[in-house]
Amino acid sequence: MIHVENLTKYFKDLCAVDHINFDIQKGEVLGLLGPNGAGKTTTLRMLTGFLRPSSGNIRVKEYTIDQHFLEIKKILGYLPESAPLYHDMLVYDYLKYVADIREIDSEQKIPRMRQTADLCGINEVMHQPIAELSKGYKQRVGLASAMMDDPEILVLDEPTSGLDPNQIVEIRKIIRRIAKEKTIILSTHILSEAEATCDRIVIINQGKIVADGSTENLKQTFHSKNLLDLCLQKADFKSVAQELASISGIENITQVEASDKNLCVRIVCHPSSDPRAEIYNTIKRTEWILLDFHRKTQTLENIFRELTREN
Repeated sequence: MIHVENLTKYFKDLCAVDHINFDIQKGEVLGLLGPNGAGKTTTLRMLTGFLRPSSGNIRVKEYTIDQHFLEIKKILGYLPESAPLYHDMLVYDYLKYVADIREIDSEQKIPRMRQTADLCGINEVMHQPIAELSKGYKQRVGLASAMMDDPEILVLDEPTSGLDPNQIVEIRKIIRRIAKEKTIILSTHILSEAEATCDRIVIINQGKIVADGSTENLKQTFHSKNLLDLCLQKADFKSVAQELASISGIENITQVEASDKNLCVRIVCHPSSDPRAEIYNTIKRTEWILLDFHRKTQTLENIFRELTREN
């Protein structure tokens, strides 16, 4: 549905987005992840036509951004990080104003406003001034305005930024409801949000795409280290390292924590090996007491930190 090819954006000598390529399928929820300044917002602004690319091409359905600018805007709904609301207006008046701008048919205007308000959970604040709303409700009003003309594609830039945990959960629920009918692109640096909401994740760093895939695929792809955590009693690190070093597949053993009673170590194994049975049998032959023994799984947070660290 959306094809991005060699998309690049320069601000004078600064390359904010550097020749990125990706496709988005109809009905997909794509999360664009990256640290602050990675190029997420710039990418979304180019996708929505608010910024012109320095080079590259964007195709939405059969339209190209350089030749069919208005046609693309008509099938996109866009909610920037700071929702552009008129704070002195009532919510109802603001949504009616948005419906008028979008040239929604007069017979469909009120039913569409009601449908959007119900979907975004703002019925109870429709006759309140926007200035008096909490930030969570302001985000919902912004989302309702972006969806007013029922766009096929919804673009959300940091939709939960600045919200409290309860408000974040509510916005996620709304996005999941909307995702049943629309293609959604959202940017975030909140990893739990991406895992909870998105079908696919693209990680961008310093203007370049460094990873692309589902959460599970990314975990498998970047699971380059097989880590085991071991906690023992009546053991010292020197003895443990000597006993375990000869086991096939173990590459390194480091002490994580030690006290008068407990010793915790991390064992780095070859990615294709699983020496857990041999380690357990070795422990049984000693006087050590096993308190904890588990494989350390790769998380999206670990992947994100590894791919976006500066050096």
